Amino acid sequence: MNKYEEVLKKYSLSLSDGQVREKSEALCAKWEENLTAETLRLLYGCIDLTTLNTEDSRESVWKFVRQVNDFDGTHSDINNVAAICVYPNFVSAVKEALTADVRIASVAGGFPSSQTFSEVKIAEVSLAIADGADEIDIVFNVGAFFDGSYEDICNEIAEIKEVCRNVQLKVILETGLLKTVENIYRAAVLAMYSGADFLKTSTGKGYPGASIEAVYVLCLAIKEYEIQHGTKIGIKVSGGVRTAEEAVKYYTIVKETLGREWLTPEFFRIGASSLANSILTLQAQEK
Repeated sequence: MNKYEEVLKKYSLSLSDGQVREKSEALCAKWEENLTAETLRLLYGCIDLTTLNTEDSRESVWKFVRQVNDFDGTHSDINNVAAICVYPNFVSAVKEALTADVRIASVAGGFPSSQTFSEVKIAEVSLAIADGADEIDIVFNVGAFFDGSYEDICNEIAEIKEVCRNVQLKVILETGLLKTVENIYRAAVLAMYSGADFLKTSTGKGYPGASIEAVYVLCLAIKEYEIQHGTKIGIKVSGGVRTAEEAVKYYTIVKETLGREWLTPEFFRIGASSLANSILTLQAQEK
C-alpha cells in the first residue's frame, strides 16, 4: 500500500449513493427558510463572475469587467462579486480594466480537460500569476485518477501549489464525470492532501455540472479534513448555477453541513455568468 492509499484509508464515508441522495435532499428541503434578503446579499458577494467562452476577446472582457466596475456604489447594502474568472490570456486585460475591489481568478493548467504536459500546466499557471491573477482554478486529472495513478496527480497539484505560493489554488474535480460518491470523496481527499485551498465541483464544459449530492459529499470531505488537520478548505459550486433559488439550495447544504463560518467569500464561492442578475432581481423582491 503506497502513501496515498494510506492517506485515503484515514478517510471513510460509509454512505451509499442512495443514502447521500436522501440526506442531501433532506437538508436541501430547508432552502426556503434561507431565502431572505440577507442570504441573497451574501451570495452576491460570493460569486466568481465568469466568462469562459470560445468567442471571448480582449474587447469583450473589457466590457465584462466594466459591468463589475459600474456596480460599485450602486447598492450600498450589497458587496460586489468576489472575483472575475477568465482564461489566463485575459488576466492582463482584467488587471488593466478593473477598478473595483474584486479579485482576479484564472483557469489554467490545460483547462477544461487537464490533458497537457505538467510543464505546460506549471508554465500557464506561472504566466497567469505574473499577469495579475489572485486565484488559480485547475482541473483534477480525472483520467489519471481512474487509472489509480494517485502519485502523479498529487505530485502535479503539489508542484502547481508551490508555484502559486500565496495565490489561492482551486482544484476542479469534475464531479459529474467522477459520478459516484466514493470517487468524488476520494478525489476530494487527494486534492486537499496535495495543497488545494478550495474544492470546486465542475468546469461546466462537457460534463454534468454541480449537483446537490456532489456538494454534500465535498462538504463531508472538507469537514473530515478539518477534523484531522485543523485546516479549513473552501468550496466552490460551479457548472449550471443560474438562478438565485439554486444558489440558496447550495448555500443551505454548506450551512447545514459545514456551518456558518464557511459562509463567507473566503471559504464559499459560486462560479456563474448569469446568476448575478437573478440574485439582484429576487433580492429586490425580498426587501
